[in-house]
Amino acid sequence: MKQLSTKILIIGAGPSGMVAAGYLKNQGIDCLVVEKSSFPRFSIGESLLPKSMENFKEAGLLEVIQAEGFQKKYGARFIKADKIGEFDFSEKFGKGWNWTWQVPRADFDLVLANEIQRKGVKIFFNAEVEKVNFEGKKSLTEVILNSEEKIEIEAEFIIDASGNGRVLANQLNLNASPKFTGNSSIFTHIKEANRPKGKEGELITFEVLDTNTWFWYIPFSNGNTSLGFVSKDEWFDNFSKNNSVAFKEMLNKLKYYENRFDSCSFLFDPVKLPNISRNVTKIYGEGFALTGNSAEFLDPIFSSGVAFATESGLHAAKLAKLEVEGKKVDWENDYAKYMEAGISVFSSYVREWYTGNLQKLFFHETPKTEIKEQICAVLAGYVWDRKNPFVKNHQRIIQNIAHLIDREEINI
Repeated sequence: MKQLSTKILIIGAGPSGMVAAGYLKNQGIDCLVVEKSSFPRFSIGESLLPKSMENFKEAGLLEVIQAEGFQKKYGARFIKADKIGEFDFSEKFGKGWNWTWQVPRADFDLVLANEIQRKGVKIFFNAEVEKVNFEGKKSLTEVILNSEEKIEIEAEFIIDASGNGRVLANQLNLNASPKFTGNSSIFTHIKEANRPKGKEGELITFEVLDTNTWFWYIPFSNGNTSLGFVSKDEWFDNFSKNNSVAFKEMLNKLKYYENRFDSCSFLFDPVKLPNISRNVTKIYGEGFALTGNSAEFLDPIFSSGVAFATESGLHAAKLAKLEVEGKKVDWENDYAKYMEAGISVFSSYVREWYTGNLQKLFFHETPKTEIKEQICAVLAGYVWDRKNPFVKNHQRIIQNIAHLIDREEINI
């Protein structure tokens, strides 16, 4: 059996793992990546947030992404019946990036992985982790290459960025009840032959069918478009058991996009993901850290998945570097509590979206500029900026303002 050794083993070559690898390589720390799939491969999570731009830059990945010409994302639009709530990232509270991208993840992830390999980091594709044995902080990971060859990788630390594979969460029994339950998603891609020019063919848009049900429209620069629905599990029972038939039936429920996609064929059969939220009991332990979806996933409504993946990937890499250098690391405060601070903000927004309170703010006819800018900063991913009242007071501010709207005591 072939044996390898590395300072830090990264499981998963998605955005979280590649940001971690890029940072470690820049810092001169030996790392190695194992990825169970071959690239390019499809993945969901196609809408980025401006906060991630900082992470791509620090990992040395920003320039190569810019060169690909992905569709730029300057904000987001929410539509419910005849009401529109539109957010422009250039009109947000505080500092930070004013734009990002909408990306077909198969192409995007391949760009990141190719750049990491160009920098000299070895990535084993078609490499499935069979077992991880820990002895203190050190680990010995058994990996199956191409479904036949077995190798062992000795490492001083593991960053688990395996996403929905959830390698260590499954092996170490870390899975926990998610913060949100009962939501499912179905999605596909289409080729828009007659896509409108300008904003209508470029801007990510969410059409809200009811308080619990919404549709996404994410156009890419290659002419393809991602379409999807999210709702309570029982909503999907109203449609055909055949996913392609069901998706067409769902498209007929749209108002703003009524008949827009009638002539478009699905590029793949719609995929349904039941119970989309995930959670764990802890995101670090002796010799390892969990990042991105391998730790927690809330809900796709605010496109927070890749933002948390890159943020946790970068932070885990920084602390893991110190760990393998023999320095003392406070994983509880500097990683677990740091990440939870941001996750809890988005958790409040997701929760209040589905109560309907946040939708009252989004679709108010006379939005107050100051409040809209503060909400926009959260939507841009700046959920650690406690100067923002909609971050600092996230647990109650949305509900309080919605209550005032109900009593017609405030114009927001």
